[in-house]
Amino acid sequence: MNIALLGKKIGMTQVFDEDNRLIPVTVIEAGPCPVTQVKSTETDGYNAIQIGYRQQKEHRLSRAALGHLKKAGVEAVSELQEFRTNGDTELNVGDVLTVEKFEAGQKIDVIGTSKGRGFQGVVKRYGFAGGPASHGSMFHRRGGSYGMCQWPGHVIKGKKMPGHMGDVQRTVQNLQVVKVIAEKNLILVKGSIPGSRGSFVTVRTAVKQKTPKA
Repeated sequence: MNIALLGKKIGMTQVFDEDNRLIPVTVIEAGPCPVTQVKSTETDGYNAIQIGYRQQKEHRLSRAALGHLKKAGVEAVSELQEFRTNGDTELNVGDVLTVEKFEAGQKIDVIGTSKGRGFQGVVKRYGFAGGPASHGSMFHRRGGSYGMCQWPGHVIKGKKMPGHMGDVQRTVQNLQVVKVIAEKNLILVKGSIPGSRGSFVTVRTAVKQKTPKA
């Protein structure tokens, strides 16, 4: 069964491996995540497990959410998320998932929300070169011509134009786990992941693991 945990991005640092090579890593605090519900095809039409993360004060939750968690015998949490399974899970309601499920060298996927950049032009948003920077050119950081003549008479969908940048969900696949610090619920992942410090992330077993070339 694929393993998944909820957590938050702590930040980036660097560590040295056994060969004394410097590796940039992202520190993720993942779990502990209690299992709040186990779904099956007989009762729900599909197989899945629901896990929670981040303890929350009870008065901040709705009565429906609070009743759902109390039925599972789990303390109030602010985040709930489902993960599909093949029906072969051995987990039960109330079980707690921790970073001990992962190990160094394992490949994982990290899902997060990228940093919001606000409304940006085409130079920053798409890397356009822009026009001449000299005085009087009147064409410095614009995108050029967007419209057209009588036919079809409108801007084509997907045209690269100024607009909202960032603040979208992104998945980084096949990241390598460098180290797991179980006593602090930390996972050190090689490379960078989307989001700012403290942002919410999902860590799961890689679904498209790359096989090494012979």
